[in-house]
Amino acid sequence: MGDKAHTHPGAAGRAQAADRPTSVRNVVLVGHSGSGKTTLVEALALTAGAVNRAGRVEDGGTVSDHDEIEHRQQRSVQLSLVPVEWNGIKVNLLDTPGYADFVGELRAGLRAADAALFVVSAADGVDGSTRMVWDECAAVGMPRAIVVTHLEAARADFEEMNRICAETFGGDDPDAVLPLYLPLRGPEGPDGHAPVTGLIGLLTRKLFDYAGGERVAHEPVGDQVPLIEEARGRLIEGIISESEDETLMDRYLGGEDVDVKTLIDDAERAVARGVFFPVLAAAPAAPGARQGLGTVELLDLITNGFPTPLEHGTPQVTTLDGRPRELKPCDPDAPLVAEVVKTSSDPYVGRLSLVRVFSGTLRADQTVHVSGHGLTDRGHEDHDVDGRVGALSTPFGKVQRPVSHVIAGDLACVAKLSRAETGDTLSAKDDPLVMEPWEMPDPLLPLAIEAHSKADEDKLSQGLSRLVAEDPTMRLEQNQDTHQVVLWCLGEAHADVALERLRSRYGVQVDVVPHRVSLRETFGGRASGRGRHVKQSGGHGQFAICEIEVEPLPNGSGVEFVDKVVGGAVPRQFVPSVEKGVRAQARKGVAAGHPLVDVRVTLLDGKAHSVDSSDAAFQTAGALALREAAAEAKIHLLEPVAEVSVLVGDDYVGAVMSDLSGRRGRVLGTEQSPGGRTLIRAEVPEIEIGRYAVDLRSLSHGTARFSRRYVRHEPMPPQVAERVKGEAHAAS
Repeated sequence: MGDKAHTHPGAAGRAQAADRPTSVRNVVLVGHSGSGKTTLVEALALTAGAVNRAGRVEDGGTVSDHDEIEHRQQRSVQLSLVPVEWNGIKVNLLDTPGYADFVGELRAGLRAADAALFVVSAADGVDGSTRMVWDECAAVGMPRAIVVTHLEAARADFEEMNRICAETFGGDDPDAVLPLYLPLRGPEGPDGHAPVTGLIGLLTRKLFDYAGGERVAHEPVGDQVPLIEEARGRLIEGIISESEDETLMDRYLGGEDVDVKTLIDDAERAVARGVFFPVLAAAPAAPGARQGLGTVELLDLITNGFPTPLEHGTPQVTTLDGRPRELKPCDPDAPLVAEVVKTSSDPYVGRLSLVRVFSGTLRADQTVHVSGHGLTDRGHEDHDVDGRVGALSTPFGKVQRPVSHVIAGDLACVAKLSRAETGDTLSAKDDPLVMEPWEMPDPLLPLAIEAHSKADEDKLSQGLSRLVAEDPTMRLEQNQDTHQVVLWCLGEAHADVALERLRSRYGVQVDVVPHRVSLRETFGGRASGRGRHVKQSGGHGQFAICEIEVEPLPNGSGVEFVDKVVGGAVPRQFVPSVEKGVRAQARKGVAAGHPLVDVRVTLLDGKAHSVDSSDAAFQTAGALALREAAAEAKIHLLEPVAEVSVLVGDDYVGAVMSDLSGRRGRVLGTEQSPGGRTLIRAEVPEIEIGRYAVDLRSLSHGTARFSRRYVRHEPMPPQVAERVKGEAHAAS
């Protein structure tokens, strides 16, 4: 944070493998889409790697792992790792997508990191989803800092952004969110806009000028001096109030001049403890320049203020049978425990796994145990297998540089772990362990798909299994009721990426079809039916007659079959045949092709022939009898009803409740939640919430979350049922 020497040959560059946990910093960049995270990562990498051993600027500058989809979508859709080195410290920069559909990638980044850099745009402010992530980090005590970008925008106001950040992120202690530097603007241009050309260090009272494309330190002069003192005084008080030295505040208020080194050391300790959250400013370098504005200051903060992996507790670890296992934090000599935080497919090396090592040391060509995460409810195959680690590497732009090993606290890419999926644990073959999984958002937007051709059909299953192996925020469903293949996603952009990856990576073309919910049918009252199956076509004929009565039963009763035949009208051996025919017809439905439930079918009478009656004939008669009874009765369509829980900011409660009512929802209650939010619980027909993941995001400006769970089937209103029946008949 202070005025130190930087970017001399050998002190900076693209990092490879760390030699000890204390020389690693794992930092995740968080911010809304368009806030400038990826540009900032590139600027930091350019600054850190700008000077090679010959003193020349290295070629290239595109360091993020964009694929074709990201270029087409004009936004990041996946987590990417960019390791750099600064003053002997390896910094693993984890760039995350800002769009809500890719929050799974963000959560993976949070899992792999020990600190978070929140990137906010001076032109756009702080959005609701960024606030929610800040609260999540606060709940687990993750150290954080804030970077203000887009200072070049005409409406950018750094002072106003400081106020917004203090108000938004400071909570009850806005003085815990304070700037370390103030931007210095140059002369106004022809458009009346004064560009930011440097930074004023509040603690060091130094001016850092970036106007020439490289950071140059000066002493402030003239009217620059008064700019510093008021902000500096507030910053000093904010740092001292979080100091572990309880005497420091009294000494400061008593007039003692606290030396700069003490202030910097206290600020860095407070940042590492997650109690002080500095605000910095950054802008990319101009073409041909070696350093972007504020990048040196950021790298200093990361290496000096952010915690080492030793200070970050290891997630809970158990044996395969669930017994807790205590491990020394981040010990390279301890048993191996690593986690796959991202999985991708490379056309040249196959499956590539981004791994964070939490304990022990991972070595190339080592045989490890791969413990599956148990997401079987999302279409993932559960697995516990041994696998051989392929090459280990660290990214260098789009190229992977090989490394021989990865110690606890570091990250690297692992090739050819063919059975490893995102979220899996890697451990020693003879000491298999499992890490507690991180929280995954539920995919709640259904995408029903069909293979475009027979050739696609042959490849569809494998393509889908690979897709969900890479992305645990997707859920694959083979719906037994509707016979649809459904890929559950987080939103429309998430679905678009899934379809594009199926096509481009796995060569599978699919068609999207309307998603159908699992409807049921039931009888509205008692009805009778007679099934007569009598045919004579030479030789043995077919003869079976049965008479049944059908009556409705309470919800959840299924199909009950009762035999009340007397006198052997239907021979004993054919009663099960009638039941089999009835149940087969019930599965097919009797009105709109949906399964029949909650009825009692009573066999009352029938007739048989000594020669022509058979099992098949009585099965057919039973089905015919049920269809005839249905023709005489009123058939109700039953629709699935879900309990929906919506967590939303208080400002949007009225709009959300009104919207739920418009979806035929019944609000069950509300309760206040921390952070000015309300939890709304309602029961809503599933047919009305197919696109709720998209609609709620729009309604709440991305600040609401919801969950859903099936509770029961209940009668559909007549007007809705008639429409559904009409659509079914038209489709057939």
